[in-house]
Amino acid sequence: MSRIGNTPVKILSGVTITLSANKLLFKSTKGELSLDILPGIKVEQKEDEMVVSRTNDDRQTRAFHGLIRSMIQNHIEGLAKGYRITLKMVGTGYRVAAKGKNISLAVGFSHSVEVNPTNGVILTVEGNDTIHIDGIDKQAVGQMAANIRKIKPPEPYKGKGIRYENEVVRKKAGKTAA
Repeated sequence: MSRIGNTPVKILSGVTITLSANKLLFKSTKGELSLDILPGIKVEQKEDEMVVSRTNDDRQTRAFHGLIRSMIQNHIEGLAKGYRITLKMVGTGYRVAAKGKNISLAVGFSHSVEVNPTNGVILTVEGNDTIHIDGIDKQAVGQMAANIRKIKPPEPYKGKGIRYENEVVRKKAGKTAA
């Protein structure tokens, strides 16, 4: 019995959902997203709620039940409010600059690193050490943030690198004289 899968998803105002045989199409003023319904899962729209149920009790179907329900909720919330992840650059000489839709990172390499946004993701720069990643697709925004962070993750001795806004980096003690 999936508690997450059985909970109905409330459709927020401004979002319209079109249900076909095995596909959901979400639309709002911010854009549109689609979601394929996996085999063994049944989705119904009841007034202002989406109800997800499963047609059989196979192990894979039970796993998909909560997943599809969470993805539906993420799409509705993204189209209504949007998602934002903020990255901070910590370190002497670590800077970011906007170049049109792209951003350029100076993170201690001999060259600057250019980052191109993926479809549906908007990169904005605040100051010279903050990057905001905005979009309607939670997965795309999170993946873009992870890709940027992977360029120079925070190191454990001084804490220099690119980190999430509220991330706490535990520092290690350096070598001590014997």
